[in-house]
Amino acid sequence: MRAFLATAEEGSLSAAARALKSTQPTLGRQVAALEESLGVTLFERAGRTLTITGAGQDLLEHVQAMGDAASRISMVASGQSQDVAGTVSVTASDLFSARMMPSIIAKLREVAPGININLVASNKVENLTKRDADIAIRHVQPDQPDLIARRVADFTGNIYASTAYLDAKGRPESVDDLAIHDFIGAEDIPRLIMALAEFGFPVAPHQFRAASNSGVAMWEMMKADLGIAVLPVILCAADPLVEKVLPDHPDISFPVWLATHRELRTSRRIRIVFDTLAEALQEMH
Repeated sequence: MRAFLATAEEGSLSAAARALKSTQPTLGRQVAALEESLGVTLFERAGRTLTITGAGQDLLEHVQAMGDAASRISMVASGQSQDVAGTVSVTASDLFSARMMPSIIAKLREVAPGININLVASNKVENLTKRDADIAIRHVQPDQPDLIARRVADFTGNIYASTAYLDAKGRPESVDDLAIHDFIGAEDIPRLIMALAEFGFPVAPHQFRAASNSGVAMWEMMKADLGIAVLPVILCAADPLVEKVLPDHPDISFPVWLATHRELRTSRRIRIVFDTLAEALQEMH
């Protein structure tokens, strides 16, 4: 299992062998033995290139969870989580940082009171390879080859408005009724219009009466009865003054990725924060 996990995360047997301080032939035999014992193909092999299969991807999530659990058990057993100290910087969108990260940071204080968190609230895709942050929470899969990335959950979103706005403007009964409503947009409105159309929400450019590059600002404008906005279900469902505009319309799914440097394998404080973030995001999901 360790050989499979390292190969999947590192992208090749040779890189996995270096990470585990083993040899490529040894890891190759271990992965092949795992495939034989499970009766599935975990990697497609084309020359020196390995591509994880669907069966391998399904297994990977469970093996990662096993690895996280083993790491936490080891740390708790040795008291390491209490002894680890230092600062870890985490970057997330401004809305996620403001509305969801405080409770996660509180949990981190319980797990490892010696670790300080520097929260970088940014809607830019921070470059971890340039040390903009130690860990990034992203909604797109990082493509830098020297990062470790894990898809930890799939959150959902939909179109929401304040109860006061809908009382004043009327509640749409179908997507066609959206044509008379005001919308709150993100910075790239043409891209947002395309995304909304893909999910069955036809919206015209003139309907965007307000826009911002800040998720927090969009949230506050929606709360101030300025129109309809695309927002996460987890935030809106908890607010009694906010309503889903079309209650029966399917939610929009979006992934949540954690990404970090390869120091995850050697830095205890980054490992603790990464694992706690993963667990908290899965619980929220």
